Amino acid sequence: MVRAMTDPAPHLSVLLGPILHYAAPVTGTWIDGTFGAGGYARGLLDAGADAVIGVDRDPLAVEMAAPLIAHYGDRLRLVEGTFSALDTYTAVPVDGVVLDLGVSSMQLDRAERGFSFMRDGPLDMRMSQDGPSAADIVNDAPEELIADILYQYGEERASRRIARKIGIARREAPITTTAALARIVESCLPRPKPGQSHPATRSFQALRIAVNDEFGELASGLEAAERALAPGGLLAVVTFHSSEDRVAKRFFQERSGRAGRANRFAPDAGQTTARFEMVKNGAIAPDADELAVNPRARSAKLRLARRTGAPAGNVDRTTLGLPRLVLEG
Repeated sequence: MVRAMTDPAPHLSVLLGPILHYAAPVTGTWIDGTFGAGGYARGLLDAGADAVIGVDRDPLAVEMAAPLIAHYGDRLRLVEGTFSALDTYTAVPVDGVVLDLGVSSMQLDRAERGFSFMRDGPLDMRMSQDGPSAADIVNDAPEELIADILYQYGEERASRRIARKIGIARREAPITTTAALARIVESCLPRPKPGQSHPATRSFQALRIAVNDEFGELASGLEAAERALAPGGLLAVVTFHSSEDRVAKRFFQERSGRAGRANRFAPDAGQTTARFEMVKNGAIAPDADELAVNPRARSAKLRLARRTGAPAGNVDRTTLGLPRLVLEG
């Protein structure tokens, strides 16, 4: 969940109101698969959920949840792990799953985590604080792979130009800080016009996605939610950019038995067993009232569906619109 650095209320949960509206009455056990600062878990528990299982791969999120656990007691359980395995964190089917995709404000706000070009720090970007970092990719990966990452994950049209400039810079000295990388990207792109995003936005997004395998996690998380949900259980997915929204949209279409042709020349997928029923056609965007108090919600989209009684099945990932790097991995 991408949050502005200057946001005075950084822990407001995007589109929580519509989720609670369509879930009403909120009961039973829920999984908050992207716990972060706990905004969705708090909202669900205060609305009447019996229990929430909060999942986060970031050890810091689990550590900072201590006051919430003290407040809610055994109604809130924290798991340090990935939401791709959320169905393994419960022994019984659950009544709802919420996935709020992206990076949290507490990650962006800490320069030492290396997520933001707005704060100089080590070029890290690891949500789990484990495994290869962004610096490892930038300094060790072939230029062709870096260009593909920037284009496929960040939709950066200048990806090859940026990758070449990275290659030149790293031959002189390793690129180890967020500021150093941001300067390289800025040198490859025109100065932004008023109202436009920072030139490094797409490149940093792409590297973060690659470091944390966010598209692979998303596909596996949607599959895990299907396995975890009880009949009638609600799946809510909040996205912040077009690529991840496309994956969520196509998953819901395919799993509700409404997938059509991938293109006009492909055969129709035909009617399949519906494992979900759409709660609302299309995505839900934040209304004017939410944007007034939470401007960072402007790019958010919410998709909702309810689990049917059909048994969980295999998902054809080629229908989900995953970037090629995921399919080739």
